Amino acid sequence: MGNMDSTGSTDGRFSRRDAMKVAGAGALLAAVGTSLGGESAVTATTTSKPAEPACLPGAFAAGLYALPKLPYAYDALAPLYEERTLKIHHTMHHAAYVKGLNAAVAKLAAARKAGDNSAVKDLCRAEAFNGSGHVLHSLFWHSMTPGGAKPPADLEGALSHSFGSAEAGMAQFAAAAEAVEGSGWGILAFEPLADRLVILQAEKHQDLTFWGVVPLLVCDVWEHAYYLQYANKRGDWVDAFMKLANWPFAAERLALVRRTKA
Repeated sequence: MGNMDSTGSTDGRFSRRDAMKVAGAGALLAAVGTSLGGESAVTATTTSKPAEPACLPGAFAAGLYALPKLPYAYDALAPLYEERTLKIHHTMHHAAYVKGLNAAVAKLAAARKAGDNSAVKDLCRAEAFNGSGHVLHSLFWHSMTPGGAKPPADLEGALSHSFGSAEAGMAQFAAAAEAVEGSGWGILAFEPLADRLVILQAEKHQDLTFWGVVPLLVCDVWEHAYYLQYANKRGDWVDAFMKLANWPFAAERLALVRRTKA
């Protein structure tokens, strides 16, 4: 399983091979709390208050990045996403990103205190790689729900506005996730400059980003996410993810982003 160690291993070490670019780190890290305001054609029309999912409870606590609890039991997504694969993914791979991120932040603080920036390039890469992995995984757990859930009317409208129809947008999302070159993610995001939704591929977390976007729903297509259950059949995994996709979560994030001023 070629990418099972791509998190830098469970000791939190950073792999240079897996993090050659850091362009997208700022946008992805900002996904925990960044939002933009104003009204537009993709503004959510619902008047009910969402459950504020953008805060991603448990991802940061007591001054440190932390491994959040899953919003469901480890066996809740079976048989589409089996318990063993989910548990390893959460407790080993995601945990490794958390450990690596906290280590990078601590080392950067120590370097500043010592006035020694000789290692800042590698430490910035480590912070970007592990930080992006932590944020995206925290979003990923909420991007699925037992049995899946259809897009609410407000998100369906936003998808139609941006892609011609909700079905076309979902089809593009699935195709983008399946076609990621190597390891990475399919990402549905809000792009504020054009007041629209966009679908991106993020290879190795930081690559191919669009600065300023706020991720709404993500699909993990690193091999560690699915290989134990689906082997090299990524398409089967993406099909399974689409059946589990938590579109109301994406709608809640979009509503929150649109209500909050920059």
